[in-house]
Amino acid sequence: MSDTTPFPIETDSSGPFSGVAVVRLEQPGSPMVVLDEPLIRRIEATLLAVPKNAAGFVLASASQRVFIAGADLKSIQALSDSDLDRYLAFGQRVFGMLAALPCPTAAAINGAALGGGLEIAMHCDALIGAPSPTGKPYPVGLPEAGLSICPGWGGTNLLPARIDPADAITRTASGKPMTFDEAVSARLFDAVAPDAGSLIETCKKWVVERRARGTPARDGAPSRWIGRPGVRDRVAAALPSVRDAVPHTESSRAVLDAVSAGLERGWPAALDVERRELVRLRSTPAGKAAIEAFFEKSAKK
Repeated sequence: MSDTTPFPIETDSSGPFSGVAVVRLEQPGSPMVVLDEPLIRRIEATLLAVPKNAAGFVLASASQRVFIAGADLKSIQALSDSDLDRYLAFGQRVFGMLAALPCPTAAAINGAALGGGLEIAMHCDALIGAPSPTGKPYPVGLPEAGLSICPGWGGTNLLPARIDPADAITRTASGKPMTFDEAVSARLFDAVAPDAGSLIETCKKWVVERRARGTPARDGAPSRWIGRPGVRDRVAAALPSVRDAVPHTESSRAVLDAVSAGLERGWPAALDVERRELVRLRSTPAGKAAIEAFFEKSAKK
């Protein structure tokens, strides 16, 4: 039986950040955090345990190297189509719980945030970044199309709402992440801490300031996605211009289809397209070959 013990919830009892809850994800025995079903089940249990009157919520990582290094590709390849669809739907539901928290939320990004790691972060109201404590710029982005698959937890509809839509769609359809410095220039982060040591305090400050402006409205979708007023028009205008610029691959087409679904039919429809396409693409010859090559490269490191 997998461990579904909630992660510890740190809450300030007094001072300017009173009531702000902080959760640090970790995987015992691993130097980094990788999204797999046991971890998502612990996240679910944690979100259920967040105090109803929390003044804010900060999602952080206990790893010094990464925020979350994406999803567990071995699990994705091992599951049957029906089990993978169920697993992806489960992750979509749990990430949706994060987006539904009634208080302001922020993701504290201190290292690599890739694939599902960036997707869960983008379910928060804000992304707060900090330089790596190692001094080496870390990657941030959605690399799935580079493995001939596509995002499965909303990334196609989340990233274009946070940076230039044409750049976001092109990067997602190409599987090209940004470096931390590029992410700062693209204004992906809502705030940037001067160093890793002050990241959590910067997140707490952001959620407190956001709460002072009123409780965020919740409607079943993340607060920042392409269907929001103002964002939708910009994404719709950008989409035709990138169709010929992105690679002419099945994974690229899947990304474009998910963006179109979100614009035309809403958030649940976009998630359905992502889930269906990821299940399909991982079994195509290109998907199998790209993921196998990824495993071989990782084994040599």
